[in-house]
Amino acid sequence: MSDEISLPGQCTGVGWDKDGDTLAMINDKTGVIFLWDANNQKTSQLDSGLRDTLTFLLWSKVGQQLAIGTNKGNLLIYNHQTSRKIPILGKHTRKITCGSWSLQNLLALGSEDRTISISNAEGDTVRQASVRADPAEVQFSEMKGDERSTMGDNTVSVIIGHKTLFLYNMNDPENPIELAFQQRYGSIVHYEWYGDGYILIGFSQGYFVVISTHMKEIGQELFQARNHKDNLSSVAISLSLNKAASVGDNCIKIHDLSDLKEMYAIINLDDERGLDKLSWTEDGQLLAVSTKKGALHVYLTKLPMLGDCSNTRIAFLTSLLEVTVQDVVRQDSPLVISIDLEPSFIGLGPFHLAIGMNNRAWFYALSDDGAEKLKDREYLGTVQSIQLNADYAAVRFEGKVQLHVIERVRVVYGLETFIIEGDAAAPSADERDMRLFPEKEQKEARITDHAITVDFLVYSTNVGGLHYFYLEDWQFVNEYRHMVGIRKIFCDIAGTQLILIDDKSDGFVYNPVNDHITEIPNFSPTILGVLWDNSPHDKGVFIGYDEDKIFVYVYCKETVQVGSCLLVGMTKLPYGHIPILLYNGEVTLQTQSGKVATLTLSTHDYDVKAQSLQQTEMRSSLQKCIALHRFRDALMYCNAMNSNEAWHDLGKASLQCLEIDFAINVYRQIGDVGMVMSLNKIKGYEDSHQLAGYIAMFLEDFNLAQDHFLQSTRPIAALEMRRDLLHWDSALHLAKTLSPDQIPFISREYAQQLEFTGDYVNALSHYEKGITRHEETRDHDESCAAGVARMSIRMGDIRRGVQMALKMPSRLLKKDCAQILESMKQWSEAAILYEKGAYYDKGASVYIRSKNWAKVGELLPHVTSPKIHSQYAKAKEVDGQYKEAAQAYGNAKDWDNVIRVNLDHLHDPDEAVRIVRETQSVDGAKMVAKFFLKLADYSSAIQFLVMSKCNDEAFQLAQQHNQMETYAEIIGDDATHEDYQSIAVYFENERNHLLAGKFFYLCSHYPRALKHFLKYQGSDDGQALEMAIETVGKAKDEVLTHQLIDYLMGETDGIPKDAKYLFRLYMALKQFREAARTAIIIAREEQNAGNYRNAHDVLFSMYQELKKNKIKIPTEMNTNLMILHSYILVKIHVKRGDHLKGARMLIRVANNISKFPSRNLLLLWVTLSMPFAMTNVNYIVPILTSTVIECHRSSLKNSSFSYAAMLLRPEYKNQIDLKYKKKIEQIVRKPDRTEDDELTSACPYCGFNLANTDLMCPECKNNLPYCVVTGRHMVKEDFSTCTNCDFPALHSELLALLDTEDVCPMCSEKINSENVKKLTDTTRYLHPDDVSEAEASGGGE
Repeated sequence: MSDEISLPGQCTGVGWDKDGDTLAMINDKTGVIFLWDANNQKTSQLDSGLRDTLTFLLWSKVGQQLAIGTNKGNLLIYNHQTSRKIPILGKHTRKITCGSWSLQNLLALGSEDRTISISNAEGDTVRQASVRADPAEVQFSEMKGDERSTMGDNTVSVIIGHKTLFLYNMNDPENPIELAFQQRYGSIVHYEWYGDGYILIGFSQGYFVVISTHMKEIGQELFQARNHKDNLSSVAISLSLNKAASVGDNCIKIHDLSDLKEMYAIINLDDERGLDKLSWTEDGQLLAVSTKKGALHVYLTKLPMLGDCSNTRIAFLTSLLEVTVQDVVRQDSPLVISIDLEPSFIGLGPFHLAIGMNNRAWFYALSDDGAEKLKDREYLGTVQSIQLNADYAAVRFEGKVQLHVIERVRVVYGLETFIIEGDAAAPSADERDMRLFPEKEQKEARITDHAITVDFLVYSTNVGGLHYFYLEDWQFVNEYRHMVGIRKIFCDIAGTQLILIDDKSDGFVYNPVNDHITEIPNFSPTILGVLWDNSPHDKGVFIGYDEDKIFVYVYCKETVQVGSCLLVGMTKLPYGHIPILLYNGEVTLQTQSGKVATLTLSTHDYDVKAQSLQQTEMRSSLQKCIALHRFRDALMYCNAMNSNEAWHDLGKASLQCLEIDFAINVYRQIGDVGMVMSLNKIKGYEDSHQLAGYIAMFLEDFNLAQDHFLQSTRPIAALEMRRDLLHWDSALHLAKTLSPDQIPFISREYAQQLEFTGDYVNALSHYEKGITRHEETRDHDESCAAGVARMSIRMGDIRRGVQMALKMPSRLLKKDCAQILESMKQWSEAAILYEKGAYYDKGASVYIRSKNWAKVGELLPHVTSPKIHSQYAKAKEVDGQYKEAAQAYGNAKDWDNVIRVNLDHLHDPDEAVRIVRETQSVDGAKMVAKFFLKLADYSSAIQFLVMSKCNDEAFQLAQQHNQMETYAEIIGDDATHEDYQSIAVYFENERNHLLAGKFFYLCSHYPRALKHFLKYQGSDDGQALEMAIETVGKAKDEVLTHQLIDYLMGETDGIPKDAKYLFRLYMALKQFREAARTAIIIAREEQNAGNYRNAHDVLFSMYQELKKNKIKIPTEMNTNLMILHSYILVKIHVKRGDHLKGARMLIRVANNISKFPSRNLLLLWVTLSMPFAMTNVNYIVPILTSTVIECHRSSLKNSSFSYAAMLLRPEYKNQIDLKYKKKIEQIVRKPDRTEDDELTSACPYCGFNLANTDLMCPECKNNLPYCVVTGRHMVKEDFSTCTNCDFPALHSELLALLDTEDVCPMCSEKINSENVKKLTDTTRYLHPDDVSEAEASGGGE
């Protein structure tokens, strides 16, 4: 207790002034005001001058005014600073009970007369309002509105009758608001304003309610809870802590204002039942609660935020007399150390803890077993901060730093005792015991901050000095002078990176290795502190923090920029928390309650399981990894995203940090061969500037690249880069100092670019500077001289330029100069240069422009341009030299003019017609047509009109001169439908049904075309029927089809037509099955007529059509074709003298004798040179006779006897030719049954051996394919086909046939033996049905 004051009566009011220096007190017995001065602890008395009882007292919030109210409603305003008293009598008519000062120094008073008055500091009434009941708890605040009030505290709030809350807005005095609450809440005990117009209200029944004063929310309860079961006596709010407290029953309950639903803390007072008032200190550190019995309980709500870290360990204050040391990374058990006093500073080292206050510090040795108190030490001033390493303590006080050893270690060795202080041996211990900084020569400097690492003591001064003191050598090793004073410094663990904050609140990163300093971008002036990340993987990451936010930065020493620092993100800092340690992106925070919490920075908050993320999330995580230079993690996201853009971002970032090998892997991943090769080439460079220069060049920062190259051991690389980039001004500037001998070559290249851009004056100058006149650079000098020649002409010095161009051997130079002269309309000089350069076409063209026809004629034999020949021809034609003109037009391929000259001037129509026919010239044809029209040669005129696409004129001419047939013949297939229709109508009118039908067909008028074809009666009616069939096939109209079929069947005129037309109709309609049946009928008729070849060809063509359309071949057709082909092969074998094969084929025919009529056999007889003069003879006898004779010739005696015996039957005997009758009778009388068995070969299906001519395998029952050359069945080993009809043939037999013949026996088409190949895969010939089905299935799919 500081003091005790006795009052004459019961205290009716007490209050502190705004500064906390003066305490005012009043009582109910006297009108004296007691004033207690906290500075000298003396009490003074002030007479109020008021004779009634003093009931109310309140100090102003912003001034020195003290308001005193009385029992009768009088008011006194006392100014403590000026001692002026202002009495205001009758302010109210009854007792003043409550009041409040505003921040604008207005005074609101409440009285038992049920009025509220608002007065200024002089006591003048500004506003007055009446209320329904006694007022209590008057307060000033600001109501929440859409716009901020200009007067600040604009609202007076007051409790009315302990039931309602009255809100009086001074901006709207006519419309006060009175808020009533639920009866179950009880009476209003107390209320507090907070935040943006919110009010916290406590009710007697224990309820705790929050409302808003915003007009849109008036009358709504934002939060309601019953904090206490029986009663609530008071509420209080601490804005500094952002906490609300309520007291009732026997406990205090504390809520966080940001989340009122959550209970922050509960304080139970088990021994107290009459808890009364509750109040926080301004800073929220203390919470006091009084009781009705006169007790006062004070609670510490927040500890002083003291803490320090060393590597991954932290030390922090957990209570006023307790420090906890904890390793937050290893998660070891915390070490709790009890201390003897409340400290004002804490320092932590690897093995020691220091705490202290004022000018004294206590040191503790830390071990796994606990903490041992070592010693205490006093310093020459109040300690501001202390820093420790393993051996030393560095203490800052009053602008100085004292460095001393923490503890001495005694080591006994033999008979000697050594004292080791830190890591120093005894001989130097005295020197190192203590050192005071700054040095004497730095008297004007005051140390503003310091740090100690394993090896260095670093301190900053108010004059901008930054000093590194090396502990090992006990001397300064580095000093840096900043432009302004330095306020704070923050070292990393090793001391090789340091952040300084200067007096301008700007932040910088300092690298003591190279004295390079980098300004920290977007550095907030409100930053309170900085922490480096102590993780070995994030050495360049640090944070700066203020009261609300954490700013995350990344610093990289080895970059293309020579040290770069980037802001990579911000994280919200929880209220009342202070960062104490940063490790691997996690910040350890010290809380006001003496605990620690962990916060992951938003920049480090990404999921390492990339596959589970969406594309946008992966992109965001990738950017975080790249920003933090965590390239290995970024690689994982790039692999998952597989995006070229992502790979490029990663590659560029790794290059910025000179991670060459990693960048190579990245660019190899995306296939950037050029970048990989370039990086492989430079990755071995040891010169960091040279390496950074190339990287900057790859990243297209050329100015930075040049700076690096010039600082490297190979500065010439800067010149090479500028030359490659065509930065010629920079290249010339660099060449003057780096390589003067390159200036001529750079000048030439610069001149070429200037010439290209049109700067001829400077180009000429640089070309002239580029000439060296050295023999070894002859080509270079010639190039420069050529440039001088071109630029001289450009600049108007034509004579000089032309002379130089003529002297030099370059054809290209002559061409370039000639083009320039031509653009300047200097025709003669340009033509001369073109001619001398052997550019004859261009030369002749320019000579033509200058009308120098003589020179044109000289160059003409060398000219290839048709345009020039044409121009020359026109000139000759004007001169009347028509033959030369025609020749020149011909050289120019201008055939129309050649034709015109021949017709108009040379009178040579034959030549003109020849040219028209050769060139098909439309315009030429018109000219020739007009020529023939003049001569009345209408047929020729029509022909050339058609050729000239003048079909209408040709039609009219043909119509006029009865030449329509000629026109129709000439027009061919190149006319339009309208042309065809016009011709058809003409012939229709002329009753020429054949031509009318033809042209109606061509213009797609199929019904009219068919009508005319069927009407046609003439010698070539077969052509009309063929055209009719084609018409129906094209029309695909059922009516037309039936109409034609009726005509062919004779239904129309009673005359059936040849069946071949019906066959062709079916073929045209693609009705192949009907066509097949018709083909068989036709073949039979052809056989009956003796036309075996025709019958064979009909069946063959039908066979091919069916095969082409993948329709199964009818068995009857296949058999008939085989018999007819066997019959045809007889003649071929006999002709070749192979009677055995002929006999075998005759045996096959004889066995199918029913297929051949008698007339056919007679023809066969004639074929075999066996004259037969019988009429109406039985068809069996001739074929059997032929078979007997051929079998006898081939020594097939048994077969010959069999067929001879058949002939001597009574029904055939008299029909035998007398010439062979005796021979046949002799064969029968003297039978010779000897006959060799027919040779056999393997069945191509099953391999069974059967006779060569058998076409049915008795083993597998398959019909065997036959050879079109021999008639024998096919074998797999000798399989080939005709290259035209694709019918099978024995490969050896086909080649033997082609030695004497060149056509296929089946299709009669020529075969080239070179194209005949032996087949290995015979599936499509042995199993054609399976192949067709497979093809159909494949096509369907």
